[in-house]
Amino acid sequence: MQEIRVEGHEPSLLPENKKWKLVWSDEFDGDTLDETKWGFRLNYWGQRAQQFTDQGVSLDGKGNVVFRPVVEDGMVKSAQLQTGENSFDGLDLDGAIANRLARKKGDNPWGDQVEIWPLRPLKKPKFMHRYGYYEVRVKLQTKDFWWSAFWIQSPMIGASYDPGQSGVECDIMENFVDGTLTSGNIFGGYGKTFADEARIHYPYTDDGEYHRFGVEWNEQGYVFYFDGKETARSTSPVSHTEQFVLLSTEIKGYRSDRKKTTWKEEELSDRFICDYVRVFDEVK
Repeated sequence: MQEIRVEGHEPSLLPENKKWKLVWSDEFDGDTLDETKWGFRLNYWGQRAQQFTDQGVSLDGKGNVVFRPVVEDGMVKSAQLQTGENSFDGLDLDGAIANRLARKKGDNPWGDQVEIWPLRPLKKPKFMHRYGYYEVRVKLQTKDFWWSAFWIQSPMIGASYDPGQSGVECDIMENFVDGTLTSGNIFGGYGKTFADEARIHYPYTDDGEYHRFGVEWNEQGYVFYFDGKETARSTSPVSHTEQFVLLSTEIKGYRSDRKKTTWKEEELSDRFICDYVRVFDEVK
Protein backbone atom coordinates (compact mmCIF):
# COMPACT_ATOMS: atom_id res chain seq x y z
CA MET A 1 0.00 0.00 0.00
CA GLN A 2 1.11 3.56 -0.60
CA GLU A 3 0.69 6.51 1.71
CA ILE A 4 -1.34 9.38 0.26
CA ARG A 5 -0.91 12.62 2.16
CA VAL A 6 -3.79 14.96 2.91
CA GLU A 7 -2.55 18.35 4.07
CA GLY A 8 -3.08 18.96 7.76
CA HIS A 9 -4.52 15.49 8.38
CA GLU A 10 -3.58 11.85 8.79
CA PRO A 11 -2.54 10.18 5.51
CA SER A 12 -4.53 7.54 3.67
CA LEU A 13 -3.32 4.07 2.68
CA LEU A 14 -4.21 3.12 -0.90
CA PRO A 15 -3.25 0.32 -3.31
CA GLU A 16 0.18 0.67 -4.86
CA ASN A 17 1.16 1.09 -8.52
CA LYS A 18 -1.83 3.33 -9.19
CA LYS A 19 -2.39 7.07 -9.15
CA TRP A 20 -5.21 8.36 -6.98
CA LYS A 21 -7.16 11.61 -6.74
CA LEU A 22 -9.22 12.67 -3.71
CA VAL A 23 -12.75 13.45 -4.96
CA TRP A 24 -14.77 13.72 -1.73
CA SER A 25 -14.03 13.76 1.98
CA ASP A 26 -15.05 14.93 5.39
CA GLU A 27 -12.22 15.59 7.83
CA PHE A 28 -14.71 16.63 10.52
CA ASP A 29 -12.94 19.89 11.24
CA GLY A 30 -14.74 22.60 13.18
CA ASP A 31 -17.41 22.09 15.80
CA THR A 32 -20.58 21.44 13.75
CA LEU A 33 -21.51 18.53 11.51
CA ASP A 34 -21.49 19.56 7.84
CA GLU A 35 -25.12 19.03 6.82
CA THR A 36 -24.26 19.76 3.19
CA LYS A 37 -22.49 16.38 3.27
CA TRP A 38 -24.55 14.30 5.70
CA GLY A 39 -28.13 13.50 6.58
CA PHE A 40 -29.61 11.08 9.12
CA ARG A 41 -31.27 7.75 8.42
CA LEU A 42 -34.39 7.66 10.57
CA ASN A 43 -36.64 5.08 8.88
CA TYR A 44 -36.41 1.33 8.29
CA TRP A 45 -38.45 -0.52 5.66
CA GLY A 46 -40.79 2.45 5.32
CA GLN A 47 -41.46 2.86 9.04
CA ARG A 48 -40.00 5.23 11.61
CA ALA A 49 -37.26 3.25 13.34
CA GLN A 50 -37.73 3.78 17.05
CA GLN A 51 -34.07 3.18 17.88
CA PHE A 52 -32.70 5.54 15.20
CA THR A 53 -32.11 9.18 16.12
CA ASP A 54 -30.63 12.42 14.81
CA GLN A 55 -29.00 13.04 18.18
CA GLY A 56 -25.80 11.71 19.70
CA VAL A 57 -23.48 12.86 16.90
CA SER A 58 -21.05 15.74 17.46
CA LEU A 59 -17.65 17.05 16.45
CA ASP A 60 -15.04 17.15 19.20
CA GLY A 61 -13.08 20.13 17.86
CA LYS A 62 -10.07 17.88 17.27
CA GLY A 63 -11.01 16.68 13.78
CA ASN A 64 -13.29 13.81 14.80
CA VAL A 65 -16.98 13.01 14.64
CA VAL A 66 -18.14 11.22 17.78
CA PHE A 67 -21.13 8.87 18.02
CA ARG A 68 -22.62 8.17 21.43
CA PRO A 69 -25.71 6.24 22.55
CA VAL A 70 -28.51 8.45 23.86
CA VAL A 71 -31.67 7.82 25.86
CA GLU A 72 -34.90 9.10 24.33
CA ASP A 73 -38.47 8.06 25.11
CA GLY A 74 -37.23 5.54 27.65
CA MET A 75 -34.98 3.61 25.29
CA VAL A 76 -31.39 3.67 24.06
CA LYS A 77 -30.90 4.99 20.52
CA SER A 78 -28.02 5.80 18.18
CA ALA A 79 -27.44 7.59 14.89
CA GLN A 80 -26.74 6.72 11.27
CA LEU A 81 -25.18 9.25 8.89
CA GLN A 82 -25.66 8.97 5.13
CA THR A 83 -24.93 11.01 2.02
CA GLY A 84 -28.04 9.82 0.12
CA GLU A 85 -31.10 7.67 0.60
CA ASN A 86 -33.02 4.77 -0.89
CA SER A 87 -36.62 3.68 -1.14
CA PHE A 88 -36.65 2.26 2.37
CA ASP A 89 -35.68 5.62 3.91
CA GLY A 90 -39.03 7.25 3.20
CA LEU A 91 -42.19 6.63 5.17
CA ASP A 92 -44.39 4.03 3.49
CA LEU A 93 -47.35 6.39 3.12
CA ASP A 94 -49.00 4.50 0.27
CA GLY A 95 -48.40 1.03 1.74
CA ALA A 96 -46.30 -0.19 -1.18
CA ILE A 97 -43.53 -1.63 0.97
CA ALA A 98 -45.90 -3.19 3.50
CA ASN A 99 -47.88 -4.78 0.67
CA ARG A 100 -44.73 -6.19 -0.86
CA LEU A 101 -43.55 -7.61 2.47
CA ALA A 102 -46.92 -9.29 2.99
CA ARG A 103 -47.21 -10.83 -0.48
CA LYS A 104 -46.66 -14.49 -1.12
CA LYS A 105 -45.63 -15.78 -4.52
CA GLY A 106 -49.14 -16.90 -5.41
CA ASP A 107 -50.56 -13.48 -4.60
CA ASN A 108 -47.99 -11.48 -6.48
CA PRO A 109 -49.18 -9.99 -9.79
CA TRP A 110 -45.54 -9.88 -10.90
CA GLY A 111 -45.13 -13.66 -10.59
CA ASP A 112 -42.33 -14.88 -8.35
CA GLN A 113 -40.57 -11.52 -8.07
CA VAL A 114 -41.40 -11.13 -4.39
CA GLU A 115 -38.03 -9.54 -3.71
CA ILE A 116 -38.32 -6.70 -6.21
CA TRP A 117 -39.01 -3.52 -4.28
CA PRO A 118 -41.05 -0.45 -5.24
CA LEU A 119 -39.28 2.79 -6.03
CA ARG A 120 -40.38 6.18 -4.77
CA PRO A 121 -39.30 9.79 -5.25
CA LEU A 122 -35.96 10.37 -3.52
CA LYS A 123 -34.38 13.49 -2.12
CA LYS A 124 -31.43 14.89 -4.01
CA PRO A 125 -28.33 13.07 -2.72
CA LYS A 126 -25.59 15.01 -1.01
CA PHE A 127 -22.97 12.70 -2.53
CA MET A 128 -23.01 9.58 -4.69
CA HIS A 129 -20.20 7.99 -6.63
CA ARG A 130 -19.27 5.00 -8.76
CA TYR A 131 -16.04 3.02 -8.36
CA GLY A 132 -12.91 4.26 -6.59
CA TYR A 133 -11.40 3.74 -3.15
CA TYR A 134 -13.48 4.37 -0.03
CA GLU A 135 -11.66 4.75 3.28
CA VAL A 136 -12.40 5.52 6.90
CA ARG A 137 -10.18 5.92 9.96
CA VAL A 138 -11.98 5.07 13.19
CA LYS A 139 -11.66 4.16 16.84
CA LEU A 140 -14.22 1.44 17.57
CA GLN A 141 -16.75 1.25 20.36
CA THR A 142 -16.11 -1.31 23.11
CA LYS A 143 -19.55 -2.35 24.43
CA ASP A 144 -21.53 -5.22 22.91
CA PHE A 145 -25.00 -3.63 23.00
CA TRP A 146 -24.39 -1.59 19.84
CA TRP A 147 -22.32 -1.84 16.68
CA SER A 148 -20.77 0.37 14.03
CA ALA A 149 -20.36 0.19 10.27
CA PHE A 150 -18.90 1.94 7.23
CA TRP A 151 -20.68 1.03 4.00
CA ILE A 152 -22.05 2.10 0.64
CA GLN A 153 -25.54 1.45 -0.67
CA SER A 154 -27.50 2.06 -3.85
CA PRO A 155 -30.65 4.22 -3.86
CA MET A 156 -32.23 1.59 -6.13
CA ILE A 157 -31.11 -1.59 -4.36
CA GLY A 158 -33.64 -4.38 -4.82
CA ALA A 159 -35.40 -2.64 -7.71
CA SER A 160 -34.39 -5.43 -10.10
CA TYR A 161 -32.71 -8.83 -10.18
CA ASP A 162 -29.67 -7.23 -11.82
CA PRO A 163 -27.41 -5.82 -9.06
CA GLY A 164 -25.16 -4.33 -11.70
CA GLN A 165 -28.01 -2.02 -12.65
CA SER A 166 -29.80 -1.53 -9.33
CA GLY A 167 -26.73 -1.63 -7.08
CA VAL A 168 -25.73 -3.42 -3.89
CA GLU A 169 -25.07 -3.01 -0.21
CA CYS A 170 -21.31 -3.15 0.30
CA ASP A 171 -20.23 -3.36 3.95
CA ILE A 172 -16.64 -2.20 4.16
CA MET A 173 -16.46 -2.53 7.95
CA GLU A 174 -18.88 -3.89 10.53
CA ASN A 175 -18.07 -4.33 14.20
CA PHE A 176 -20.88 -6.34 15.82
CA VAL A 177 -19.05 -7.96 18.71
CA ASP A 178 -15.90 -6.87 20.49
CA GLY A 179 -13.06 -8.95 19.07
CA THR A 180 -14.58 -9.57 15.63
CA LEU A 181 -14.65 -7.48 12.47
CA THR A 182 -16.51 -8.12 9.22
CA SER A 183 -15.56 -7.02 5.71
CA GLY A 184 -16.81 -7.88 2.26
CA ASN A 185 -20.48 -8.24 3.08
CA ILE A 186 -22.15 -7.84 -0.35
CA PHE A 187 -25.91 -7.89 -0.92
CA GLY A 188 -27.38 -7.47 -4.40
CA GLY A 189 -30.77 -6.98 -2.75
CA TYR A 190 -32.69 -8.26 0.25
CA GLY A 191 -34.41 -11.62 0.55
CA LYS A 192 -33.54 -15.29 0.01
CA THR A 193 -32.30 -14.70 -3.52
CA PHE A 194 -29.76 -12.15 -2.35
CA ALA A 195 -27.78 -13.88 0.38
CA ASP A 196 -24.54 -12.22 1.42
CA GLU A 197 -21.86 -13.31 -0.98
CA ALA A 198 -18.43 -12.45 0.36
CA ARG A 199 -18.65 -12.04 4.11
CA ILE A 200 -15.31 -12.42 5.87
CA HIS A 201 -14.96 -12.43 9.67
CA TYR A 202 -11.57 -11.86 11.22
CA PRO A 203 -10.33 -11.42 14.80
CA TYR A 204 -9.60 -8.01 16.21
CA THR A 205 -7.95 -7.08 19.49
CA ASP A 206 -9.25 -3.82 20.89
CA ASP A 207 -6.19 -1.67 21.47
CA GLY A 208 -7.98 1.66 21.80
CA GLU A 209 -6.22 2.98 18.69
CA TYR A 210 -7.42 4.26 15.33
CA HIS A 211 -7.67 1.83 12.41
CA ARG A 212 -8.20 2.25 8.68
CA PHE A 213 -10.78 0.32 6.68
CA GLY A 214 -11.12 0.61 2.92
CA VAL A 215 -12.41 -0.95 -0.27
CA GLU A 216 -11.28 -0.63 -3.87
CA TRP A 217 -14.33 -0.91 -6.12
CA ASN A 218 -13.99 -1.21 -9.89
CA GLU A 219 -15.69 -2.92 -12.84
CA GLN A 220 -14.29 -6.32 -11.81
CA GLY A 221 -15.28 -6.31 -8.15
CA TYR A 222 -14.17 -5.31 -4.67
CA VAL A 223 -10.97 -5.66 -2.64
CA PHE A 224 -11.23 -4.94 1.10
CA TYR A 225 -8.45 -3.70 3.38
CA PHE A 226 -7.80 -3.36 7.11
CA ASP A 227 -4.86 -1.14 8.09
CA GLY A 228 -3.41 -1.55 4.61
CA LYS A 229 -3.68 -5.34 4.49
CA GLU A 230 -6.09 -7.17 2.21
CA THR A 231 -8.85 -9.02 4.05
CA ALA A 232 -11.33 -10.09 1.35
CA ARG A 233 -12.23 -10.05 -2.35
CA SER A 234 -15.54 -10.30 -4.17
CA THR A 235 -16.28 -10.50 -7.89
CA SER A 236 -20.05 -11.01 -7.73
CA PRO A 237 -22.37 -9.23 -7.47
CA VAL A 238 -20.79 -5.96 -8.62
CA SER A 239 -22.62 -2.66 -8.73
CA HIS A 240 -22.09 -0.52 -11.82
CA THR A 241 -24.21 2.37 -10.61
CA GLU A 242 -23.60 5.29 -8.27
CA GLN A 243 -23.96 4.61 -4.55
CA PHE A 244 -24.01 6.74 -1.41
CA VAL A 245 -21.90 6.50 1.75
CA LEU A 246 -23.04 5.57 5.27
CA LEU A 247 -21.25 5.87 8.60
CA SER A 248 -23.55 4.33 11.15
CA THR A 249 -24.20 2.87 14.56
CA GLU A 250 -27.10 0.61 15.57
CA ILE A 251 -28.54 -0.66 18.83
CA LYS A 252 -28.76 -4.44 18.80
CA GLY A 253 -32.28 -5.77 18.52
CA TYR A 254 -33.78 -2.93 16.48
CA ARG A 255 -34.49 -5.21 13.51
CA SER A 256 -36.77 -7.40 15.61
CA ASP A 257 -38.17 -4.40 17.49
CA ARG A 258 -36.44 -5.45 20.71
CA LYS A 259 -36.06 -2.09 22.41
CA LYS A 260 -33.23 -1.49 24.85
CA THR A 261 -35.08 0.03 27.79
CA THR A 262 -32.48 -0.65 30.49
CA TRP A 263 -28.91 0.53 30.51
CA LYS A 264 -25.84 1.20 32.60
CA GLU A 265 -24.06 4.52 32.78
CA GLU A 266 -20.87 2.86 31.55
CA GLU A 267 -22.72 1.84 28.39
CA LEU A 268 -23.83 5.40 27.72
CA SER A 269 -20.23 6.58 28.03
CA ASP A 270 -19.07 4.35 25.16
CA ARG A 271 -18.03 6.08 21.93
CA PHE A 272 -17.48 5.35 18.23
CA ILE A 273 -15.06 7.92 16.84
CA CYS A 274 -14.24 8.70 13.21
CA ASP A 275 -11.29 10.80 12.08
CA TYR A 276 -12.19 11.02 8.38
CA VAL A 277 -14.17 9.58 5.48
CA ARG A 278 -12.50 9.81 2.05
CA VAL A 279 -13.29 8.77 -1.51
CA PHE A 280 -10.59 8.55 -4.18
CA ASP A 281 -10.70 7.95 -7.92
CA GLU A 282 -8.00 6.10 -9.79
CA VAL A 283 -6.32 8.39 -12.32
CA LYS A 284 -5.78 6.47 -15.55
